[in-house]
Amino acid sequence: MEKINQLVCPVSSERVDENRVRATAFGMLTMMGLFFMTSNPIFPGIMLVDFYIRAFTRLKYSPVSFLAHFFVKAIGLKPIWIDKAPKMFAARVGFLLTSLTLGAALLNLPLLAVITGSTLVLFSFLECGLNFCAGCWVYTFVVFPLVRRKG
Repeated sequence: MEKINQLVCPVSSERVDENRVRATAFGMLTMMGLFFMTSNPIFPGIMLVDFYIRAFTRLKYSPVSFLAHFFVKAIGLKPIWIDKAPKMFAARVGFLLTSLTLGAALLNLPLLAVITGSTLVLFSFLECGLNFCAGCWVYTFVVFPLVRRKG
């Protein structure tokens, strides 16, 4: 069995500002925190729409990334351009986790909501606080081996 010695991330020619990505992740972290404090499913509902826009449309901004754009601009950070594809994959993972969290909340399954929501909190914290993309690890160790097997 071949050992993977490095991370494999999806790539594209499109770029996004890393500062906006990190500020957006902070917004997601904050909204999930509000959900945990209130148990109000409106927060994962808003997040679900936001992740959908970022993961599956060509729109330039989602509501949270729009606010993040203005925040980054207001504090005067210069753009740091990075590959967009890993962030789109991470948004799709976020969409999945948020769908599970919202579904669990609506079906009154609090333990599942906490588990899936906490996973999203961890991924968001890693992105915004440590500039670490957990999506690349998920892609490398889950998606890539499955794709390779089929090909």
